[in-house]
Amino acid sequence: MGRYVIRRLLQAIPVLLGSTFLIFCTVYALPGDPVMILGGERRIDPVLAAQLREQYGLNDPLIVQYWNYISGVFVGDFGETFQGVQVADLFAGKFQVTIQLAVTALIIEALVGLGLGLYAALRRGRWQDHAVLALTLLLVSVPTLVSGFVLQLVLGVKLKTELGIDFFPISGTEAGWRSFLVPGFVLAGTSIAYLVRLTRTSLMETLRADYIRTAVAKGMPRSRVLGRHALRNSLIPLVTYLGADLGTLMGGAVITEAIFNLNGIGQQLFQSVARRENAVVVGVVTVLVLVYLLANLIVDLLYAVLDPRIRYE
Repeated sequence: MGRYVIRRLLQAIPVLLGSTFLIFCTVYALPGDPVMILGGERRIDPVLAAQLREQYGLNDPLIVQYWNYISGVFVGDFGETFQGVQVADLFAGKFQVTIQLAVTALIIEALVGLGLGLYAALRRGRWQDHAVLALTLLLVSVPTLVSGFVLQLVLGVKLKTELGIDFFPISGTEAGWRSFLVPGFVLAGTSIAYLVRLTRTSLMETLRADYIRTAVAKGMPRSRVLGRHALRNSLIPLVTYLGADLGTLMGGAVITEAIFNLNGIGQQLFQSVARRENAVVVGVVTVLVLVYLLANLIVDLLYAVLDPRIRYE
């Protein structure tokens, strides 16, 4: 196991280099001069602009700029903005908000997705199964922008004014973990629909297997058949999807953070793109790539736990 982890970590290095180089080239190929954008509507003095370009290495070839950036990343230095603020300091606190939001969304996605998928699989062909499929279609069809404002209205305004229930905050992070419940559900809405359908399909296929029929024929309790045999053997594709979706949830939180006034990395990324703060944009993507790589490693290690036939020598 230890050798496998070391080998995967070594394989992650070229993946990190390749992905960051591509996003680095893409960001720096965007039209416009980031130095001139600093002045807004007022034109920056050409001498000052030349000094800034020299200070931040914008006159260097692209490959040299990338080498300076990636060599700093390996020692924890993500560069600095044109205002002189360290990108790592800019991330402090904001990444915590985004991670809390993404983890909350992932937990909601796992609980609701697995639960509804199991429920639909056990009632295959009945009206409950069709109702769950219709619900997933609704979740996929409604945009995040719409579902976010609707839940804000229903849970934050109607529920509070008409029933006096003030449990679901709809703005900011002052309420602690409760502040992430509604935005977490909004962020995970589409993923819940996909996970429900994936769980349903995987369980339906597993329940038709011969070893399930054998377990039922031997008189094994239904709960044990479902939990120990059916659900466990169906979890590998589900765990794979959840692991990959963690990075997607973190990267796709821009709209959700804007709707619910969460000062996370999604809002920072949006503002940095508008201001052409290239170091911040590349830094955010670099951290997201690291999250993807770590999540994939954890998923691979979970395979051996879920399926005893899988061994990493």
